[in-house]
Amino acid sequence: MTSTTTTVSAAPEGASGDVETVAVTRIGSLRAPDAGQRGSIGVVTFPADAVGPQDVRITVAYAAICGSDPHLAEGFFGTEVPIGLGHEISGVVAELGPEVRRADLRVGDRVSGNFVRFCGACQPCQDGRQQFCEHLGDYNRPGMARSVVWHESQVYKLPEEVSLLKGCLLEPTSVAVRIADKTRVRPGDRVAICGGGPIGQLTLQLMARYGATSLTLIEPIAERRDLARRFGALHVIDPNDESLEERTREITAGAGFDVVIDASGSRHAVAGLLDIAAPGGTVVYGAMYPEDYELPLNLSDYLYRKELTLTGVFVSPYTFPRAVRLLDELDLEPFLQSVFDLEDASEAFETHMGGTFPKVVIRCNRLPEDA
Repeated sequence: MTSTTTTVSAAPEGASGDVETVAVTRIGSLRAPDAGQRGSIGVVTFPADAVGPQDVRITVAYAAICGSDPHLAEGFFGTEVPIGLGHEISGVVAELGPEVRRADLRVGDRVSGNFVRFCGACQPCQDGRQQFCEHLGDYNRPGMARSVVWHESQVYKLPEEVSLLKGCLLEPTSVAVRIADKTRVRPGDRVAICGGGPIGQLTLQLMARYGATSLTLIEPIAERRDLARRFGALHVIDPNDESLEERTREITAGAGFDVVIDASGSRHAVAGLLDIAAPGGTVVYGAMYPEDYELPLNLSDYLYRKELTLTGVFVSPYTFPRAVRLLDELDLEPFLQSVFDLEDASEAFETHMGGTFPKVVIRCNRLPEDA
């Protein structure tokens, strides 16, 4: 990955100034061994978005790298570069539009937010299914930047006790809350989570709070298994060295797991999860998956005989207010140990891909930390 600086033309109407932004500058896998085929991450200059009547300009303090960001480099959502990155952010309100209705927002407030704006007017929004909003892309603006402009409905104030650094984890926390919602877990349910990245570990913490039993993390990396024990896992499974089905029988006394969650996004991991679910259990696919991957599914075995409930997670509606309240309750420090300045974004992504740290964060501006 090489660092580059690019100026993008075609500024939005009414925009002024430029904003340094971390972006995909060449499409390709960030793991490709051939440097000529490898994707590239750099710092580019985008024209600033204008602040609309109900918009908020945020001076970004921190932006965490999400596991989905490398998928953008692979062309998951398009191949026209540069592609601005970043949706796990925190920062300080720099400007409010003249028609902002939020009485609780002031210039200087410390905030985080939801990178998705739900319009509230289309049929899915009015029907209580905001995740299928017909206008999801309208304000999907890159937040791994010096500043970003979002609609007031996307912005959430951080509690006084939550630092700006911790605040950039609001969005992944909201995903964990959404996964927990989809499980409909009950106290005493036996729960297994596949994948020990940030989403898996945050979900594990929530499952422990729900009163999950036989709480198990399936993860090949030893350091992530150790982290799961810190967060409340009673059992861990190394899928490279242990039989998933045999360990499940041992842990659950042959019953299987009532709730199985995939947070890995790995096609190699997901297929066997149906076999460890208990009859009548719920399996949540809580990650992004390759577009060309088709999961083999025997309807007679898994849906007819076992009556499994299978569901997924796209975005996280109705979760952010609860996620804000959880920020000071969850153990987030292990995710905040690797911080790079924005100009070192290429190195930050190399560190992310190396997997040494469970999370890598980019400091977009050096702001006073008042919490």
